[in-house]
Amino acid sequence: MFNLPAGIRWLLLINVGVYAVELLAPDLLLNTFALWPFGTSEFQVWQLVTYSFLHEPPNPYPLHLVFNMFALWMFGADVERVWGRNRFLTYYFTCVLTAGLTQVLVSYWSGSSAPTIGASGGVFGVLLAFGMMYPNRTILLIFPPIPMPAWLLVTLYGAFELYAGVTGAMGDVAHFAHLGGMLGGYLLIRFGRPRRR
Repeated sequence: MFNLPAGIRWLLLINVGVYAVELLAPDLLLNTFALWPFGTSEFQVWQLVTYSFLHEPPNPYPLHLVFNMFALWMFGADVERVWGRNRFLTYYFTCVLTAGLTQVLVSYWSGSSAPTIGASGGVFGVLLAFGMMYPNRTILLIFPPIPMPAWLLVTLYGAFELYAGVTGAMGDVAHFAHLGGMLGGYLLIRFGRPRRR
């Protein structure tokens, strides 16, 4: 599949496959596998991982899925080629887990009863890893079309997520989950096993 590393390829295929199932039975998957707030009757421990495979179909365009998978491919492929499949997937799911835990804490604190879905927590962790590995690589955004080094892109995204989370802008987006994914990724890079020389 376009010479993609194995981990990225499987994540793309599974996410697209789950989305296809969601089109047929969205409520079934949402009720069982989305990340529901702690303390609700719907919450289950496995949801701290399974929520990342759900992208509720906003008919007629699957923009949530498309943007997440595009970013995962764009930034994750180079990271996996350096780290290898196993280390990359361990990193990715650590970011997914810390994003989920962060969202559970924020939901409990805020009293929210809404479920969380999407791979964004893992994707933001991958974005952080890319920025740390290739800080000076130039990235050209689609909108606005402004070239910038990867470290600046990561910094701006993180700052925006913090601002949006604190102010409540775009309230239907789990901004703190995105930050939780970045935090988990950063801690794993800094304090995980040493890189092979």
